Amino acid sequence: MNFARSVWKILVAIKDGLVLALLLLFFWALYAVLTMRPVPGMVRDGALYVTLDGPVVEEKARLDPTALLLSQQAPRHEVQTRDLARAIETAAEDARIKAVVLDLDGFGGGSQVAMERIGAAMDKARAAKKPVLVRAMLYTDDAALLAAHASEAWVDPVGGLILTGPGGTQLYYKTLLDKLQVTAHVFKVGTYKSAVEPFIRSDASPEARENLQGLLGALWAEWQANVKRARPRADIAAITSDPVRWLAASGGDAAQAAVKSGLVDRIGDKVAFGRRVAQLVGADPAGPDGAFRSTSLAAYLADRPAPGAGKAIAVVTVAGDIVDGKAGPGVAGGDRIADLIDGAVSSGDYSALVVRVDSPGGSVPAAERIRAAIDRARARKLPVVVSMGSLAASGGYWVSTPAERIFAEPSTITGSIGVFAVIPTFEGALGKLGVTTDGVRTTPLSGQPDVLGGLNPQFAAVTQNEVDNIYARFIGLVGKARGKTPEQVDAIAQGRVWDGGTARQIGLVDQFGGIEDALAYAAKRAGAQQWHAVWLGAGNDTFGSLLEQIMGSSVDQGEGQGSAHDIAGLVAGRQQALASRLLADLDRLGSGAGAQVYCAECAGLAAPARTTPAAGRSLLQTLVLRLLG
Repeated sequence: MNFARSVWKILVAIKDGLVLALLLLFFWALYAVLTMRPVPGMVRDGALYVTLDGPVVEEKARLDPTALLLSQQAPRHEVQTRDLARAIETAAEDARIKAVVLDLDGFGGGSQVAMERIGAAMDKARAAKKPVLVRAMLYTDDAALLAAHASEAWVDPVGGLILTGPGGTQLYYKTLLDKLQVTAHVFKVGTYKSAVEPFIRSDASPEARENLQGLLGALWAEWQANVKRARPRADIAAITSDPVRWLAASGGDAAQAAVKSGLVDRIGDKVAFGRRVAQLVGADPAGPDGAFRSTSLAAYLADRPAPGAGKAIAVVTVAGDIVDGKAGPGVAGGDRIADLIDGAVSSGDYSALVVRVDSPGGSVPAAERIRAAIDRARARKLPVVVSMGSLAASGGYWVSTPAERIFAEPSTITGSIGVFAVIPTFEGALGKLGVTTDGVRTTPLSGQPDVLGGLNPQFAAVTQNEVDNIYARFIGLVGKARGKTPEQVDAIAQGRVWDGGTARQIGLVDQFGGIEDALAYAAKRAGAQQWHAVWLGAGNDTFGSLLEQIMGSSVDQGEGQGSAHDIAGLVAGRQQALASRLLADLDRLGSGAGAQVYCAECAGLAAPARTTPAAGRSLLQTLVLRLLG
């Protein structure tokens, strides 16, 4: 008994110590937030210095402390497109800012639409006689598009440039599922709805290949046109047609080849680059060699908040996968977004509503929740405009249908009007292990869907009927919104994905333009001579702000995160992305998500993939991981 009491006292002491440590950590975090948050007045004469050590996104994800702890990974430092573009455009007219500097060493990429928007902001700064300088170790497609709009683009002496164009590897799981004795039951409508193909084929169908070739060809042509407008002398063909010969012409020196291509201007390491910026804006005497006077993005945005005069126009963002519930920001929780829209309408505080869509779609009920809320706003005579970002496909188009006008960019990916459902069953795998099933049923649907014993024909027919009806509703909504018959919509639907330029030609989009154009149109419809946008649901994330400040400090001091940014690092990063895609696909197969209006084939084309740590693994994931050892 004495031994047991001693052990108990030790456990209690450990518990009390942990509680005390957590309390100290909490108060330290609170103090850090209060003292580290940028405040107005922190702007210095010098450069607007933006360290893009992560991806550029439409909407920043809210960090979950528990998930972050379980993931054992540092969070990505996300930057919102609108924040960066507004900061650069504001700096163009700010006498305190002498130059704009973008450090792309740890750049995590961004959608083509986002890069074009930031590039346009860089052009405005240059037109105002403000130098715009960028530097990187390795320029890939996204970074190269930004470099094209810079007045000076620098590359590290051991760095270079690599252009791959859109496209790449798609994973197919049929052989794996056959080996695991897992049956994937697919229910779909849409000849081109290729989201289910990885589970029933070992390669792309001719229809899917044709669709993606047309889409990717249009996006690549638009990318090249944008770069050529910014840098007419850039030799893109030499880089992409025969990269080995292109490198050999510079003796294998990738940095020299990058300069000769016309997309990069100068070679130099970070110190040399800093000295050049210091010549333009002034050196920072308190910093090391190459330090220059600068203001961070967060401090500058805090000092120059968005205008707030005139009528208020509500902006609601539908970004990421559309899911059931209140998830987000960064994920489009149907209930959360519908509540935002209903609240904005009922408040009477807003003269118009702009819905910014950047989503590949997802859950049918969640998409319908959002669409119905937008429809209710229209019924209240509120002007409603949709602004499509990089991606508004499948469920992303579903939620767009009630708008009185749809704006998109030529590089927007949209369409994918189709429906599918996938249900895996494990009767083969269990039978191989000697597990059988039996039971008593009172109706043909008792116990269905039976993922252990298999689906019966009656349940399969009912499920396909549901998918057919959802598709009929989908094309009916599109037809009503676009003034087309169901037959006319069906001819351009069937799951086919379109670029924004083609979508406008076939009537799925009304007008080219970005979020600013959509806001201006909504303000005109509301009769507002003076107006300002209010972004709903984008409240402060205290925990995320703290981490950003800590991460930002380490980057500014040159500590970084130890990741490589050369070609080998690029390969490693893409291998990790493929592994994440594998788990995400398997999770989609085994999650029991129901009918989906989702464009899986285009989700990875528009923006860097987000990975969310899962609390546990599905049965299918467990089987695969066991098979892989």
